Amino acid sequence: MTPLHSLLTRFVSLWAFLVVLVIWEVGCRVLKVPVFVLPAPSAILASTQELEPARWLEHLLATVQVALLGFAVAIVLAFSIAVGITRSPLLSRTLMPWLVVIQSTPIVAIAPIIVVTLGAGILPRVVITTLISFFPLVISTATGLASVPPELLELSRSLRATRTREYWQIRLPYAVPYIFSALKVAITLSVIGAVVAEFVAAERGLGYLILFTTSTFKVPMAFAALTLLVASSLLLYGLIVWLHRRCFPWSL
Repeated sequence: MTPLHSLLTRFVSLWAFLVVLVIWEVGCRVLKVPVFVLPAPSAILASTQELEPARWLEHLLATVQVALLGFAVAIVLAFSIAVGITRSPLLSRTLMPWLVVIQSTPIVAIAPIIVVTLGAGILPRVVITTLISFFPLVISTATGLASVPPELLELSRSLRATRTREYWQIRLPYAVPYIFSALKVAITLSVIGAVVAEFVAAERGLGYLILFTTSTFKVPMAFAALTLLVASSLLLYGLIVWLHRRCFPWSL
């Protein structure tokens, strides 16, 4: 394999992204697409100068803060519920229908109700983010905890292992691949949840910025905020992947 072929293969996603950008730019210029319909990448880049870097950072940090707080709360709730429903069949039959109902309910529809109930601070945004991101964590974690071979559980019980040791030393290691698969999904959903919450009630954040700029027909700036939002989501996803490879390489 030649160095050039190796370089092309290794960074094929980057090259494909650059090709899309070039086609996008050329298409907008040749077809003379109005900037308020679809701005070219060059117009999107130029629009970033309309706000100071400190303001961009302020909006970015506001969104990331809500996403990470909701993500953390979702992890705590999901792990607790998953342990509970794997230990108790009765609890599983009781909680699973409610979890499905919560997941099936459009969060966008109840987001205004949550804001009215909890106020306009950061709390309702964290709650909305948690509701959007915790369901896959519950299901995958519970599936992983229940995937242990029965003979291992019988062996641990014959050795009089406590329930705590059973979960910590047997069930949890088996559940690690399931947990990290859910974490990868949940971290992207938490960013979506933060944006949805900012659409409903916020004074800063990338979701608020997108809503404000589109209402004033500053579409290039809205695309710039969207690009920053996607980049932050990819970085958070990459962080989860790195933690998985770094801390649990045996589970890959």
